[in-house]
Amino acid sequence: MKKVGAWFKKQNAYFLVGLVMTGLAVMLGILSFFWTPFSTTSMSAAERFHGPSLRHLFGTDNFGRDIFSRVMQGIGTTVIVSSLIVVISAGAGILIGAITGYFGGILDEIIMRITDAINAFPSILLALVVISILGSGKQNVIFSLGIVFAPSYVRIVRSEFIRLRDADFVCRARLMGVKKLRILFVHILPNIWSVFWVSVTIGFNNAILAESGMSYLGIGVQPPDASLGKMLSDAQGYLGRAPWYALAPGLTIVWIVLGFSLLSEGIRRKEAGKR
Repeated sequence: MKKVGAWFKKQNAYFLVGLVMTGLAVMLGILSFFWTPFSTTSMSAAERFHGPSLRHLFGTDNFGRDIFSRVMQGIGTTVIVSSLIVVISAGAGILIGAITGYFGGILDEIIMRITDAINAFPSILLALVVISILGSGKQNVIFSLGIVFAPSYVRIVRSEFIRLRDADFVCRARLMGVKKLRILFVHILPNIWSVFWVSVTIGFNNAILAESGMSYLGIGVQPPDASLGKMLSDAQGYLGRAPWYALAPGLTIVWIVLGFSLLSEGIRRKEAGKR
């Protein structure tokens, strides 16, 4: 037992546990695109509100649908939507943050004032405003949250580029006549990954919670696609009769968010140990 504990300590237990938790969730989500134990849309009046059992691991809902199958599909939807949100926001953050941090000047001032204005509003509230203009739906949620979360990545990337733009290896590259784009994305960018990946894992948490919140309010992922947030919303009227209906998607969200939190802390500690 002591050897196992020592091995975990050596290997960074935060990272390993977070990797297992998120890996399990992601595998179930991916599997849902090819197979689920039961159909996620077929209804059965005879099987309404059946409790958890070997046949239905998480029980059934008010339409007799298998909750475990719908949770699997909900995880898949959440993973895809959250990944696209992070790709959009992080991609914009890298591009804008690199340019403003390296070159500075009036463009930097303008973009920083825009990011300050966006950050002045709660992200969910701002996303609600955008969605109210564009309309509900998966694509609009991805676009609105991708834009809303981008300023946080812009600031992180910008600060790292400001820190490194006058470093010795960058000055040598400039003296050798290396093109500016190559300096930005070949010389400087690889040196900020340690900080950036921690932000990405935290960004996944924010994206998952935001997407679930939007779906809970009914303006996110729309039926027939299953969503963990929408399942929570549908279950709130049956808490006394079928508590498992709300517990399954609720605990799944907690599991995924906790997994990414541990993964983020693990990455941070691994990078801190290298310094």
